[in-house]
Amino acid sequence: MDDRLEALRGWVTATLGSADCDIRAASEDASFRRYFRITFGGGSYIAMDAPPDKEDLRPYIAVATHLHALGLHVPEVFRQDLNRGFLLLSDLGDRVYLRHLNERSVDRLYGDALGALVVLQAGIFTNSAFLADYDYPLLTREMELFREWYLSRHLGVQLSPRQHAVLDRIYESLARCALDQPRVWVHRDYHSRNLMVTAENNPGILDFQDAVCGPVTYDLVSLLRDCYIAWPRARVEDWALGYQTLALQSGLPVCADETLFLRWFDWMGVQRHLKAVGIFARLNHRDSKAGYLPDIPRTLEYVLEVSARYPELDPLHQLLRELGVAAGAA
Repeated sequence: MDDRLEALRGWVTATLGSADCDIRAASEDASFRRYFRITFGGGSYIAMDAPPDKEDLRPYIAVATHLHALGLHVPEVFRQDLNRGFLLLSDLGDRVYLRHLNERSVDRLYGDALGALVVLQAGIFTNSAFLADYDYPLLTREMELFREWYLSRHLGVQLSPRQHAVLDRIYESLARCALDQPRVWVHRDYHSRNLMVTAENNPGILDFQDAVCGPVTYDLVSLLRDCYIAWPRARVEDWALGYQTLALQSGLPVCADETLFLRWFDWMGVQRHLKAVGIFARLNHRDSKAGYLPDIPRTLEYVLEVSARYPELDPLHQLLRELGVAAGAA
């Protein structure tokens, strides 16, 4: 018996004042959170179940409030029970970007997402005290997931002292590059599984509770070099430079040098994708969620392709080849 689901059902019934509602699973999540769609009175809501010993709902509520104030399309929090870890939210629908991206739709959908991203990043001009800093320890701690969970746990690789040193130097270089970038509000998971196609104020934006103040290219690379869908490099760079122009016109702290901007973009992507590969491996081995393993090859392809283009990152490229890490294998 699912005790938490039964408790959530009782809470929703009491909150809506009626037992005449339908509760069904709405989506899967890589965290401990669960989401249920509540159909009631001709409308629908989303109920979030976040076990209090695993998830703190206060960051979600705080970020949702601030993003809504910016005019972004995020779920509205109607009711909350922090002691039990329940939220009742507005329903942004089930049209996930990932399922609707194709050659005909991608320019329009990405155009909307890039416009919303500029609005989100402009939050830096408001009070940002509620957001943590995307600092050096956090950046390097994220990349350590690759060494611990992918190389060591997933592949069973035992690195030599020299190989450890190569990774250490690469991690430091990537983190320093990230810290050299102008700071904006960062969603931290701005990609096709967390964006919803909506009829008005597209896109709907989900899963923002881990937002921070950090590098200007982080969310951009999350969107354009998505772990779940890939596009040709030339096209990605064209979108990235289009964003750069829009951001500059909007007064965001983005450098005007295209070469430097694309370097920031590329290096930020390597940091993010090393982290993502580590998370996918951890989800499999720690949380018994193997569904993300097929996304590892695509994510590794980004790392291999970018690390081959920059002499400073070539040691990483050579190390991955030395270890037999290939983009075509999870």
